[in-house]
Amino acid sequence: MFDLPLPVHPSTAPQGFAPVFAVGDTDLSHPFALTLSRRAPADLMSGCAAPLVLARFATLAEAMQGAIDHAEGIDPEAASQLLAILDRDERLVLAGAASDHAVAWCHPVTSAAEARGVVTEASQLRAQADRAAGWGEPDQARRLRHRADLLDGRLVDPLWRAFAARALQFAA
Repeated sequence: MFDLPLPVHPSTAPQGFAPVFAVGDTDLSHPFALTLSRRAPADLMSGCAAPLVLARFATLAEAMQGAIDHAEGIDPEAASQLLAILDRDERLVLAGAASDHAVAWCHPVTSAAEARGVVTEASQLRAQADRAAGWGEPDQARRLRHRADLLDGRLVDPLWRAFAARALQFAA
């Protein structure tokens, strides 16, 4: 999901969300974009499934803090949101699930072999989700797809894997 080269255009905030970012975070010269995944069926069918840029940041640390600030603005009863930090070339730097005033970061894979395993597992989860949807279990299908999306969040671009892993160590 996050590792596909999709166009990332600045946009307004999704309905029901008031961004808490400072003015000026849409500066296109900043290399890191905090994005929100748009995986709703209507977005997928309309071709608007490209991630929504919430804000841009000069450093990865600022982007991570921006994700935490975004999580603090989410209703505690709302479903978690998949956030991704992309570089200026739209490569995945870091991803995580934002909910309940926190971000659960996805730890990046460390090798190509691990990435293949993650892709395989995510594909299996999506197949299970399709079967669950066919059996009339939409909640189970949604949970399985969410788990698959979180696995996809581990597919950090090889250029950023070590750096992202180190940033998560510092954040902990």
